[in-house]
Amino acid sequence: MSTPLMVSPELLNKNLTGKTYVVTGANSGIGLVTAQQLAKQGATVVMGVRRVKEGQRVAAEIRREIGSADLIVYQLELGDLASVRAFAAEVNRNHPKLQGLVNNAGVMKTPFGRTKDGFETQFGVNHLGHFLLTNLLMDALKAGAPSRVVNLSSYFHEYAMGRKGEIHFDDLNYHSRPFDTWEAYAQSKLANLLHARELGRRLAGTGVTAASVNPGFVRTNLLSLPLPMWLQNLMVVPILRLAGLIEPWEGVQSTLYALLAPEVERQSGAYYSQIARYKDKAARAGGWPLRSPNPVAHDDAVAKRLWSVSEALVQAK
Repeated sequence: MSTPLMVSPELLNKNLTGKTYVVTGANSGIGLVTAQQLAKQGATVVMGVRRVKEGQRVAAEIRREIGSADLIVYQLELGDLASVRAFAAEVNRNHPKLQGLVNNAGVMKTPFGRTKDGFETQFGVNHLGHFLLTNLLMDALKAGAPSRVVNLSSYFHEYAMGRKGEIHFDDLNYHSRPFDTWEAYAQSKLANLLHARELGRRLAGTGVTAASVNPGFVRTNLLSLPLPMWLQNLMVVPILRLAGLIEPWEGVQSTLYALLAPEVERQSGAYYSQIARYKDKAARAGGWPLRSPNPVAHDDAVAKRLWSVSEALVQAK
């Protein structure tokens, strides 16, 4: 595999004092590292987490490391649209101007299930919850412009364990077709990318820039193995590194670039990718930006249709 892409020291030293960012899933993995880095640079970070006590514990740890860290923890359950609305209302009430929203939280390879609102779990959590949240925070993002919306997608939006990334408009939530967890994951991650693409088109001229990112094959709690950690580190991780496994700090680089790099404003809606094992070998070195190897990712008609369908689904709940 290629060497992971890394942002410049200048971006990591950029003073973010006075700026406010919302990060979903900020209590672990890439979300945690994102929150840490933004706080280190002086930003106020609103942490949207499922478990508030765990989020508060993590926030306290960051404050011990970074004495000046300004972190606020609010409860957010993306699989419950009532929770998304309550979280957005709290953010809008207390933080009327935002400089960034990082739609980071997600689930992967879940067994068949439905969110509280009846959506297939991965599509509901990874896409629809964030779709609604973004819409509800848009006034604050416009008020805080220049601002950014960054969606965490995945290189699995191309293929996920052999399942091609497609948007199955005939049965998005598996009411009639057989369920396949990797097919569902690929659909949800392609939806993240298409959401950012359509956001970029709709937000032209507002000062709000949209992007989607692939963090790469990152060692996070989404990578669950039934082995003790010491055995994973000794035997499994070295093998996975040969297949492209990277650490959370390397995985957060595309997010930080999309959130902070000035040139991103000139290409709203673009996709930014860390190194990854795409089926298309030409894309494996990644790129900021990268033209997705999945042709559906460039289909504006699909992006517009997905927006309309998503809007109807979340408004009906």
